[in-house]
Amino acid sequence: MDIEQQQAEHIDYFLKKASILQGSALSSLIVEATSHPSLFAFSEILAAPNVIELEGTENSAFLDVLRMFAYGTWSEYKITASRLPQLKPDQVLKLKQLTVLTLAETNKVLPYDTLMQELDVANVRQLEDFLINDCMYVGIVRGKLDQLRRCFEVQFAAGRDLRPGQLGGMIQTLSNWLSTSENLLVSIQEKIKWGDAMSEIDKKHAKEVEERAEEVKKTLSLKADIDFRGHEEIFSEHGGVMDFEEDRSRQKRRRHPIG
Repeated sequence: MDIEQQQAEHIDYFLKKASILQGSALSSLIVEATSHPSLFAFSEILAAPNVIELEGTENSAFLDVLRMFAYGTWSEYKITASRLPQLKPDQVLKLKQLTVLTLAETNKVLPYDTLMQELDVANVRQLEDFLINDCMYVGIVRGKLDQLRRCFEVQFAAGRDLRPGQLGGMIQTLSNWLSTSENLLVSIQEKIKWGDAMSEIDKKHAKEVEERAEEVKKTLSLKADIDFRGHEEIFSEHGGVMDFEEDRSRQKRRRHPIG
């Protein structure tokens, strides 16, 4: 089962439970959801009517915790930790996993120093163990650990919940991409038309050259035939040859004196 299908099943489970719970019971459900080892999306739970009703109540801090797991990072939690319930070890691990996903959204090469600072990891060995055992084996990221360059090269990272206002930016980005793609397509089509036109011109020129070559061949052939026939008529006249021979005989006879 892939991670997307797992997410859908887990989300459905918690949504059904959230629809029948209220108050402190919902707080416990939020702790359970944010501790679940295979759940990494929380915006749908956050939008459940009963969960929204926690706002302004004595349990509203658990709503803030759920928001932190939907959109926040470990370093952001530390800034507001005094106003939020203390996290359990499983929740800490989950929030650090989500932090890696957030970092991978904007950078595909994550320096070890940055990761250790953001995750509160003491050394490279602990960091690499975390990335391998708690991120790559879980399936939320894929990548390469580069010990020489001291960085994690991200090849794949699961997406997180969209932050408020982030959807508009994504729509604008996609609109810009679509506009660029359309302009590129028009440019390609114009180049194809130009190429077709040039091809037709080349074909026409090649045909004209071929026709001219044929005309030249015919002209030369005709001229050669006429010249050949003219020489044939001259040398085939028998009388002309005999007169020439007779003249030569007469000249020779005149050279002998009469006895």
